Amino acid sequence: MRVPLVAGNWKMFKGVADAVAYAKEFRALAKDLTAVELVIAPPFTAIHGVADALRNSGIATAGQDCYWEKDGAFTGAISAPMLKEAGAALVILGHSERRRVFGDTDADVSRKIHAAYAAGLAPIACIGETLEEREAGRTFEVLDTQLKAALDGLSADQFAQMVIAYEPVWAIGTGRNATPEQAQEAHAHIRGRLRAWLGAEAADKCQILYGGSVKPDNARAILQQPDVDGALVGGASLDPQGFFQIASAAV
Repeated sequence: MRVPLVAGNWKMFKGVADAVAYAKEFRALAKDLTAVELVIAPPFTAIHGVADALRNSGIATAGQDCYWEKDGAFTGAISAPMLKEAGAALVILGHSERRRVFGDTDADVSRKIHAAYAAGLAPIACIGETLEEREAGRTFEVLDTQLKAALDGLSADQFAQMVIAYEPVWAIGTGRNATPEQAQEAHAHIRGRLRAWLGAEAADKCQILYGGSVKPDNARAILQQPDVDGALVGGASLDPQGFFQIASAAV
């Protein structure tokens, strides 16, 4: 049986002091939530402080992105080894905002995934369709293309560490969210592709998260779907009480 995973993506919010205070508060709230894996992805500047505040709590820290080179003349970039050294155990890659705002391509995401593995980080690989693609009936086509790129060149051992996050772009930061039935349909499709490409054992073990305006009041209905194994939470993760309610709904 897959253990649910709930990850909070803070995006470009919270300085170091606020981030550490949140981590301490959430650690106390979640001390008895042992049946769910919890992850917090603060801004780069707060990773070390948050990871230190969460040490030995069972709550992991993640980066929100990384570059695919280990070092070099890449002003403003953060490498996977840097994230690892700062205390991250995972890294979010291919988030729709990275694709849309910063121009990350499927090939870029693939390179970043391989860099994450090389540094000892587990990737949370994000895939999802835009509103235009959904209305054109291309949802599954887009998911297949992005999923193939994320899986390209991975070994079975590497895939075993990967988390997939389905995030319909039209539901991120818009207040809209996929219905539980729409989320289940997409997740079932993704798991079916994994089963066809990688085998039943790998597909059945993979955690597939839903991301897209997840809030305390809709989390339970979404997380009850059989192929939804957790959530990648954006804005609602900025409040420790609200994020705790979502994490509790996953248990």
